[in-house]
Amino acid sequence: MTSENLPVVVIAGRPNVGKSTLFNRLVGRRQAIVSDMPGVTRDRKEGEALLRGRRVRLIDTAGLEEAAPDTLYGRMRASSESAVAMADLVLFCIDARSGITPADAHFASWLRRQNRPVLLIANKAEGQAGTNAALEAYSLGLGTPLALSAEHGEGIADLMGEIAERLPPAEKSRRREAPKAEGEDDERPAGPLRLAIIGRPNAGKSTLLNCLLGEERMITGPEAGLTRDSITVELHDEHGPIQLVDTAGMRKRARVEQHLEKMSVSASIEALKMAEVVVLVIDATLGVHEQDLQIGRLIEREGRACVIALNKWDAVEDRNATRKAILDRLEISLAQVRGIPVVTFSALTGAGVHRLLPAVREVYEIWNSRVSTGELNRWFEDALERHQPPLVDGRRLKLRYMTQVKARPPTFLLFGTRAEQLPDSYKRYLVNGLRETFHMPGVPVRLQLRGTKNPYAEK
Repeated sequence: MTSENLPVVVIAGRPNVGKSTLFNRLVGRRQAIVSDMPGVTRDRKEGEALLRGRRVRLIDTAGLEEAAPDTLYGRMRASSESAVAMADLVLFCIDARSGITPADAHFASWLRRQNRPVLLIANKAEGQAGTNAALEAYSLGLGTPLALSAEHGEGIADLMGEIAERLPPAEKSRRREAPKAEGEDDERPAGPLRLAIIGRPNAGKSTLLNCLLGEERMITGPEAGLTRDSITVELHDEHGPIQLVDTAGMRKRARVEQHLEKMSVSASIEALKMAEVVVLVIDATLGVHEQDLQIGRLIEREGRACVIALNKWDAVEDRNATRKAILDRLEISLAQVRGIPVVTFSALTGAGVHRLLPAVREVYEIWNSRVSTGELNRWFEDALERHQPPLVDGRRLKLRYMTQVKARPPTFLLFGTRAEQLPDSYKRYLVNGLRETFHMPGVPVRLQLRGTKNPYAEK
């Protein structure tokens, strides 16, 4: 069963009542950023949890707050309300230590009108005093409150049991599952392509994700740094599923001061490491910044395939000059991934966005490519004839043969006498030849060296 067909459990409540801590506790790992600062969660965060034998799609939402629709907090609330609308069960959280606030009462009243099953959670109810304080929550009219402490793990087992009991029967939770075609293979398909969207703040990463999904999934706006956590969603193109991660903007390390932003950047780097293909989003109106190149070098060091996405292309005046300046800068500064694909579009209007996923699929195929040993060594012999290995300590290196040891990214092993002494300039010659001959633009190409001992050296 795909995550789309699982029963949906939504965690809702006002800011700073411990929703993200509860989310992490139920999914079994630290997936959502947690901080004492109110309003850390801005976008819906999704994960899968196994609760008493039932797999569920768990959604952590932004804190419910009264605000005008056109403000940031208004957009956050709208996102949380749309999550509640699709829920099979809502976990409405209050802070037992703070007691019932007017905001709790207001949103409890709103929830009762949504016609969704609700389980009332009195969080931060550590010890007997907390349990007594939780009883006050009866006044909300949402049934018996369940007292627990997400931070300390108290009452979590009872909560899992309550959730499992209140979920719709397993047959109903599969209501959106497509019927299997006759004769269709029963084997589990290969996992989705893992794609991360990376870039500096305000480059348009979340707007791009919304455009690809065709819905306002991420909070967007003119304010820089709206996305604070890495948000994973799934979409499908004609080739299959794609697990897409939108990340927080990455600034220069010297400018990252707040602990919260450090956690956001760490989550972005972790998402990059888990990805197979990375889309580096650049604001085309600003051109390539040094920080964009630093991110590009990080992508190369991690061995990931990359697509450069030039957003806000509709706002560029001289497109030919801008494209040439950007391509020249990339060619010089990201030489290790020469030929990197570049896609221009406007995420805001949607113009040109349809070209992005085909470019991602193409570079993904290159990243997975393999070259037969015979074909590789025929090219290798020609490369040696065209440009002999250099002299090292007055003696010429004897390079014997080459083989591809793995893909993802393409990695080759070169054998020869004293091969480990091969200068970097000759390694670049070979890598560039491999990339050009076997059509591997835009992906890192690794060349490993292994020397062989000369049996007559000691004699």
